[in-house]
Amino acid sequence: MRIALVHDWLTGMRGGEKCLEALCQIYPQAEIYTLLHNPGSVSREIESKKIHNSFIQNLPWASKKYQYYLPLFPTAIEQFNLTDFDLVISSSHCVAKGVLTRPETCHICYCYTPMRYAWEMYYTYFNSKNRGWLFRHLIPFIMNYLRSWDESSSRRVDNFVAISQHVQKRIKKHYRRESEVIYPPVAVESYELSQKSGDYYLIVSALVPYKRVDLAVEAFNRLGERLLVVGEGPEKKRLQKIAGKKVEFISWQSFENLKNCYYNCKALIFPGEEDFGIVPVEAQACGKPVIAYGRGGVLETVVGFYPEEDEKPNRERSGVFFKEQTVESLIQAVKLFEKTEFDPHTIRKNTLKFEAKIFKDKMKTFIAEKFKEHQKNFGL
Repeated sequence: MRIALVHDWLTGMRGGEKCLEALCQIYPQAEIYTLLHNPGSVSREIESKKIHNSFIQNLPWASKKYQYYLPLFPTAIEQFNLTDFDLVISSSHCVAKGVLTRPETCHICYCYTPMRYAWEMYYTYFNSKNRGWLFRHLIPFIMNYLRSWDESSSRRVDNFVAISQHVQKRIKKHYRRESEVIYPPVAVESYELSQKSGDYYLIVSALVPYKRVDLAVEAFNRLGERLLVVGEGPEKKRLQKIAGKKVEFISWQSFENLKNCYYNCKALIFPGEEDFGIVPVEAQACGKPVIAYGRGGVLETVVGFYPEEDEKPNRERSGVFFKEQTVESLIQAVKLFEKTEFDPHTIRKNTLKFEAKIFKDKMKTFIAEKFKEHQKNFGL
């Protein structure tokens, strides 16, 4: 059986790439198809595979500015010839699910989200304030096309798997498709329980607008508490300008250094709305509580409560939620955290259901069942 894994792009080891890495381990014989690949940017497991790139790879400045070629992505993904494959597994948050396959080929999509900048986060990504005339008048037409393509290409998928119940609802809303929920793999076993607590709160995040790191920076400016921000992105310079003396920025860290950041923090701050959110699971695997905006996938990974609820919660809790994406709401949650007792052992126990082995077992079983059904339908 010939298997193809289709992933949007390979430019770094974020959550989606960790899922792809696990799929590579399940199907070591698979080949990878992707819009572009920056060699050395992903794990050895992925780099060792046969990787096919699209024409996006050869466009000027594509290695760093590939997002500017977004209108070309649908055409690029459709150029891959997958006629020789029996099973195609797309790992998709943008256009990977839009590949063309034969009717006899079983196509299963592991969906991180429907294209978020075309749907619910359109106004976050493409805020026209202070934008030029061309941007304001061109982007609406481009995004209208991408929304139409995103919805229509969803019919090319035989079976969807969602990374969370939150994403499952989006798939139902935008694609009118049912999906199975299988949570992403988290290397829980690679983290140890920490009994230490330093003098800082922690953020581990790409520095882009929808992550709302700005809320945390402003909140900790006012609280006068130390905040360590680990990450890179286009928002970094702006955030550094508004940061006070107790807010520190450092670049992406090695795995060992990042573990130390987790081990020595007071708690993780998670101010954005995420589809799942691997970082809160990693922090909890170290026994660290999470202070998070109470929407999205974090409701499935953190056992939290709100400031207006019982201020003496039971010890099953693993974090605090805040209801509004405002500085005041976050400050209130931090103050509640400071007077709440958490049990590190209970917090870590909450993460065991996200172990990589569970992901691999569930995915392997689901794909095998759906592939068998597909073959039966075609008399194969």
